[in-house]
Amino acid sequence: MGGLALLLRAPQLLAAPAVTASAPASIVAVRVWPAADYTRVTLESDRPLVARHSLIANPDRLVIDVDDLELSLGLRELLGKVKPDDPYIAGVRVGQNQPRVVRIVLDLKQAVAPQIFTIAPVAAYRHRLVFDLHPAQEPDPLLALIREKEATASGAAQSVQDALGELIGRLEKPGKPESPKPEAPKPGAATSSTAASSPTSTTAAASAPALPASTPAPSPKPGSGVPPITVQQKLDRLIVIAIDPGHGGEDPGASGPSGLREKDVVLAIGLKLREALQSNANIRVMMTRDADFFVPLHERVNKARRVQADLFVSIHADAFFTPQARGASVFALSDGAASSQAARWMADRENAADLIGGVNVSVKDKAVLRAMLDMSTTAQIKDSLKLGSEVLGQIGQVGNLHKRRVEQAGFAVLKAPDVPSILVETAFISNPDEEAKLRDPDYQRKLVDAIATGIARYFAKNPPLARHRSMS
Repeated sequence: MGGLALLLRAPQLLAAPAVTASAPASIVAVRVWPAADYTRVTLESDRPLVARHSLIANPDRLVIDVDDLELSLGLRELLGKVKPDDPYIAGVRVGQNQPRVVRIVLDLKQAVAPQIFTIAPVAAYRHRLVFDLHPAQEPDPLLALIREKEATASGAAQSVQDALGELIGRLEKPGKPESPKPEAPKPGAATSSTAASSPTSTTAAASAPALPASTPAPSPKPGSGVPPITVQQKLDRLIVIAIDPGHGGEDPGASGPSGLREKDVVLAIGLKLREALQSNANIRVMMTRDADFFVPLHERVNKARRVQADLFVSIHADAFFTPQARGASVFALSDGAASSQAARWMADRENAADLIGGVNVSVKDKAVLRAMLDMSTTAQIKDSLKLGSEVLGQIGQVGNLHKRRVEQAGFAVLKAPDVPSILVETAFISNPDEEAKLRDPDYQRKLVDAIATGIARYFAKNPPLARHRSMS
């Protein structure tokens, strides 16, 4: 009987390895973050994934084979995540290419330089496999700002030309009385041209910050013998301000009691601030992000330096363990120890954004990292404190202040060595009352007016110089 029992058990013993073989990885979530800068696709799983990829032309496609994976309902969700307005992905196909190998094919709208990497579990996330689709040809951000200004000026000039044409047409009609001559200006009255070039008050309205003005020179006619206006000359007429809405994409930042996310509210404030600042024809704003996508800390610094920004303003919403903490704060970089324990804690929290948002460490710009570590200058910190003081003073007129002086700490995002930089914590999103204010568009507008006025007051006392900084 014992022998029979052994025989009956034998097939089970032989089949044991197949029963104990590990199951394929499970997909926890699929996310797509489209933006003009780049599109990110994230596969979150319960175990690390390994992927291989290749680019195929005519038409452009990115083929990704993911090991230890089987086609599942969670993975099929990727099909519905890609939107028609995605700048890079035209469509997506998913299939079981081989046993436990899933093939993902991304049909592309343009040539890309893909970055595919993994992120270890952090915060609320488990293992992540990330596909970043960057444009194969990076646009020149400085040239884009100049062209934007030229387009605005061209539109204004065309409006004037149309109005003059209409007036001339009316005058040329027979029987029409001659247009009266304009009256001579009264003594002491400023004409429009002199008003445009006169010094501005430091208490200018925030909706049109009173920054140093300049009149664009007309472009010379071909063959006139006058040298053409160079890109450098056009650039010297612009004041460039970098606005940095914190967090974004995979990194939501802090959340309020009712669920308001920091990344959403600071983006709304940043876009309103861009609108207010660019109401001045001599200002152009470079947004480190203008949509819901993640930008690594070093890339935020790099973006500001590439456009030779005159200022860098990073916008955040504070959070603390208890809901009682309240009030706005302004921070500048410290060349040593933080100005307080709270400032150091805040810097550590904000500097952790790369871990949560997800950075491909293999492609970090070594020169930028070196600058962030050891190239911050005393002059930059001094100017940042001046800027911070002006902005803090204005914010204090529309809401509570957490600290009545500019604090300092080692914020990675403030380490552009040649750009005065501040970080504005607009309020405590963890405080129910302040969360409600941050959600209110009217209060957002008051914050924007305060920040814009602070910037105007800073420039009135510290006029921007012509750009000749090195970008090395």
